[in-house]
Amino acid sequence: MAINDEALDVIFRAARTHNRWQDKPVSPALLMAIYDLMRWGPTTANSTPLRIVYVVSQAAKEKLKPHLDASNVKKTMAAPATAILGYDLDFARHLGRLYPRDPEAPNWFTDPEKAKTAAFRNAGIQGGYFIVAARALGLDCGPMSGFDNAGVDRAFFAGTAVKSNFLCNLGYGDPSGVRPRGPRLSFDEACRIV
Repeated sequence: MAINDEALDVIFRAARTHNRWQDKPVSPALLMAIYDLMRWGPTTANSTPLRIVYVVSQAAKEKLKPHLDASNVKKTMAAPATAILGYDLDFARHLGRLYPRDPEAPNWFTDPEKAKTAAFRNAGIQGGYFIVAARALGLDCGPMSGFDNAGVDRAFFAGTAVKSNFLCNLGYGDPSGVRPRGPRLSFDEACRIV
């Protein structure tokens, strides 16, 4: 069953990347709800390698700040929440529970390069689900690169096998900070049916 046009507008067509934020907090319950929705999206062998750190406290924001590119500091410090979306290189340790149909599944990813590729790819897919879930729950998003991954990894993922992928500011956007919508490639420019 297809969702209606209004829902498609909220999630895709009318949704925008936000750079300014209303002074309105995002509750922990809403941050948990984002995860509760996005976790149902498919990944290879149900591997679910995405790991999220929600940066909401002033102390955590100050810890993140020195790792941001200058152009991302103001908007990130003003955002009610910033999600650090990372990928767990050791995701296969959970496959016995997450993919019980094949007890050999954890052994599929013993090669570190294969594990890294699978973790990065599937966590990236989950990052897309994350944005869709946040928008569906009424939040605005400001996904971005433009930070020192190694610094963020030291600050927020030290002692783990998790590596940062991208950041996503979350909250209730201030429409005055939205830039004009950029063009998109047409179907024929980006796709082929063979």
